[in-house]
Amino acid sequence: MSGQKAYLASVGLTPIGDHWGKSILDLAVEASRQALAGLGGKKVDQVIVGNMFSAVGASQEHLGALLTSALGLRGTPAFKVEAACASGGSAFNTGYKLVKSGAIESALVVGVEKMRDLEPEDVSRALAMAESAEYTQFVGATFAALNGLLANLYMEQENVTRDELSAMPVLDHANAVTAEHAQFRKAITADVVSRSALISDPLRLFDCAPVGDGAAAALIVNDRALGGSKRGHVEVLGGKIATSEFSVYERDDMLDFAATREAFKGAMAEAGVAPGKLSLLEVHDAFSVVGALSLEAMGFSKRGQGSKDTKAGKYSRGGELPINTFGGLKARGHPVGATGMYQIAEAFFQLTGRAGKNQVEGAEYAATQNIGGVDSTSAVHVLGRVS
Repeated sequence: MSGQKAYLASVGLTPIGDHWGKSILDLAVEASRQALAGLGGKKVDQVIVGNMFSAVGASQEHLGALLTSALGLRGTPAFKVEAACASGGSAFNTGYKLVKSGAIESALVVGVEKMRDLEPEDVSRALAMAESAEYTQFVGATFAALNGLLANLYMEQENVTRDELSAMPVLDHANAVTAEHAQFRKAITADVVSRSALISDPLRLFDCAPVGDGAAAALIVNDRALGGSKRGHVEVLGGKIATSEFSVYERDDMLDFAATREAFKGAMAEAGVAPGKLSLLEVHDAFSVVGALSLEAMGFSKRGQGSKDTKAGKYSRGGELPINTFGGLKARGHPVGATGMYQIAEAFFQLTGRAGKNQVEGAEYAATQNIGGVDSTSAVHVLGRVS
């Protein structure tokens, strides 16, 4: 890395939901134009799009060039990054590394996904592409089924109760009530989670992130691009992507999210920030069990305590470490290829004091964790407020 520093100059996002009247390009353009406002009329050097299954969901590939053309950025290099549900975080990491290295001065990173145009069974098949086609997909195991097996193991081996497993969806929905871009802005109780429709035992409907459309974008710039005041910006202090054995059943310990542990450790080391200094954390809780295991992998909860600590209030907005401050994947929504960029945008809002009713007071450092597969890929980034 060069001596350059990388900053978030501006972000943009669309509300998550059923965007029947908008295409995948419409969503990407809407978020991009908001983010490009921070460039002050200059031309961005690079466009990077994070997306998981546009070919299946929108019959569209070549998203980079498609977006630059729609934005009037003729000649600007552009490409798509895919890493299953970690596509957004991986795209951001690519832009961050390029800008920090000095190879370019600015990058527009956009995460986008159009899911609601598909029938539910087609969404399930598309999500299953995050797993092995030869083995997992071949026997018909859905992504929900794999996480259901994981949840069964977690509850049995670590003595986790149904109410404890429900704690993160309850927390997410409480935070989403005042989040304007969230898909579901209604508080729920543990009883609502446990009585919702069975998806894959023991996982219920409210243990699982919903299907939705959305796009989020960020403009990353370095010192050369800024050339002046950094006021209102957020510094990208560190970022790391790590991978694990591809399928969860290949691992010696299925409850150990090794990719997240390695990515978090590497990102924090690069940032030079101790975990205890974090003001907030955006966790990839596509399923309630995934959120709990992620907290344990990053060392904020001991083994088997992720759900228990959440139920005890450790991770509430007024707790020891606020998580999922705008509702997380469960309530804010999870348009898969865009999720990592929603996390980045939300951290930006927190660190610049623009989070409104969701503001964590005195927020100074934030981390985001974005997973692809069952922790097959994990992208973690650390952001800091510019004083």
